[in-house]
Formats: sequence, C-alpha cells, structure tokens
Amino acid sequence: MSDLIVLPGIIDVHVHFNEPGRANWEGAATGSRALAAGGGTVFIDMPLNSTPCTVTAADFDRKREALEATSICDFALWGGLTPDSIPHMAELADRGVIGFKAFMCDSGLPEFPRADDLTLLEGMTEAARLGLPVAVHAESEEITRRLTNRLRAHGRNDAEAFLESRPVIAEVEAIRRAGVLARETGCKLHIVHISSGSGVAAALQARAEGADITLETCPHYLFFTEDDLRKIGPIAKCAPPLRSKAEQEALWAAVLGGQIDMIGSDHSPCPPEMKDRADFFEIWGGIAGVQSTLPVLLERGLPLHQIAALTSVNGARRFNIEDPGREDYVLIDPNGVTEVNEHTLLHRHRTSPYSGLKLRGAIRQTIRRGEVIYSDGEITARTNGRLIRPNA
Repeated sequence: MSDLIVLPGIIDVHVHFNEPGRANWEGAATGSRALAAGGGTVFIDMPLNSTPCTVTAADFDRKREALEATSICDFALWGGLTPDSIPHMAELADRGVIGFKAFMCDSGLPEFPRADDLTLLEGMTEAARLGLPVAVHAESEEITRRLTNRLRAHGRNDAEAFLESRPVIAEVEAIRRAGVLARETGCKLHIVHISSGSGVAAALQARAEGADITLETCPHYLFFTEDDLRKIGPIAKCAPPLRSKAEQEALWAAVLGGQIDMIGSDHSPCPPEMKDRADFFEIWGGIAGVQSTLPVLLERGLPLHQIAALTSVNGARRFNIEDPGREDYVLIDPNGVTEVNEHTLLHRHRTSPYSGLKLRGAIRQTIRRGEVIYSDGEITARTNGRLIRPNA
C-alpha cells in the first residue's frame, strides 16, 4: 500500500450497542465490525439501551461479559445516572466506568428515567468525589414535554411538529443549567451530541464561568440539516433534531475553530419497524452512523490533524484512557471512495441516512493493538476486544 494516510484508530466515545438484552437492535458483534470498517478500534458504550441498563455493578458485569464475547474492538463503559442509581455510583467506579450518563429529558426508555435537578446535583457531587465526569443529554424536559403535548393536542404528529417540539432553546437552557450544577459541585461535565452553534456558545459560556466542561457533536449534525429530515424522513430522526442551515454553519465554524472537543457517532439504531410509524413522535430517534464518521469528516474537508484530535486523542485524554504503548491505527486512501449502501454497511440493520452517498476517502486497514482487524472490505480479527478502564 502506498500514498495512504495513517491516523490513530477512532475512539468512538458515544455508541449504543445495546448488549445485553437488545442485540436485535444492534449488538457488539455487528456494531464493532461496522466500527472497525469505519476505522474504529475502541468504543465507549452508553448505559442504555441494554437490558438491564448499566446502573449497578452487577449490570456492569453482565455487559462486560457480553461485549468481551462478541466485540472485535476494545471498549470502555459509561455508567448510568438516574434518580435511583446514585448509591451505586461508587461500585460502578470500582468496576471501571469512565463516567456517568444522565438524561435531562425523557430518554425514551422507562427503565432509564431522566435525572431531575436534584438527581443531577447529588449525582454530580458524587461523581466529583469519585473523580469521574458526568455526561448529559442536554434538552429541557419542561420545554420539550409541554410543546409535544400541546402539538399533539392540536392533532400534530408530523415531522414538522417534532422539529417544533425540540427547539434550540431547549438545548441551550439545559446546557446552561448543567453548567451551573457542574461549577457548583466541581464535577467534570461532558455535553453529548451538541446539535447547534447556539448550544456550543452556551457551553463555552459555562466554561468561561468556571465549569470544567467538554463538548461533543456528531457527524450527522455537520452533514445534514432539518431540510434533510424533511426529505429523508424517519431514518434521519434523532434527538436533539437536525437543525437549520444557520445553526449548522455556526456548529461547523466551532469545529474548525477548535471549540469542539470530540466527535462521536451516537450510533443508535433500531429494528426497521420502529422507524415506520404514522405518528412521527412514536418513531425511534436514533442515527445509524458508526461506520461513516471518518468518510463524513473527510468529505466535509476537515483537516487531518483535527480529525485525529476530535475522533481519538481528545477523548482518550478526557476519559483518562490514554495508553502510549497501544498500536491502534487506521490507514486511509485519500483518493478512494466510500460507497454507503446495504452491501457495504456492516451494522445489523443496514439502513442509514447516508445510504446512496459516495463519500471521500476509503478505509483500507484498521489496526487494533497491532492486529489488523479490518482490511479492504474484510473483517480479519482473530481475537476479541477487551475492557479498557480509566488509568489510575
């Protein structure tokens, strides 16, 4: 191979591989292979949508066992922060979680209830004591719930109503509130999947006021806008939703300006029937994109040094999983093309908002701990992935 670009293997800080319990949505066997085909060597799995959710040490043990049995990528785990999980945070820290994930709005799963303000305050206090970050899905429950109820009461259940129910201010308000709590408790805060330039501005203001805060966005917010949701339909539904062109341009400027710390896929697929509902509010909100992160960023023209920082280096540093001895790389043909279709996608349900596109760059090899686990369209892994714990 010649004229290839070598980058550090992707550390996808935000995936939902749903094991154990919902491997029919996506499991680590298929999800990790898709990640490897996209240049990834490590993923950090969210505490939902697995069953049970990862909110106790026993839940952690079950998830670790399931992932070690099926994943070809190495992995770390988020623990859950819910109203009932605070007494279990210390035992999860002992097991090796890299931090705790909370929803400030309805998660969509009754078994993972949202964290109200007191839960966040007490959970952040405990996380600070443990020296671990809290990641939040930052959308105001008060705004989104009441708008949704009002729209549905008027007979609105279309895609436009969904967009109206989750305005940018719902994200901005939640980020500001989380920033205040993080500053008061001394907790390290991570805002997941920021969807808008306005959300970035709110997070940067919180940082300026003293919060220890990192910012994450996703490729789909940089590639698609709300107009694409109107065209593509349910496959492009996510929460927060895709935003206006103006908000996207401000978000992209923040990426180019070095104000975003990480880009994670937020891969959250579901069975096709869950994307096929007459009521748009009832459609599962998740993007299948774990295999497309690098091609999307290359297509958008992001400089290589920023791609490396945003998809690998910064996440390893923030979550304390740096390992100078690791040999994790991805080899990319910059003149190649990535075709996204049901034949090239390796995740379980081979639908994606990127389907039908030809994106810049082709992943030639993915190397995890010195072993080639993906090469020119073939999975070549001989060994499974293993748990990565935060460094002591």
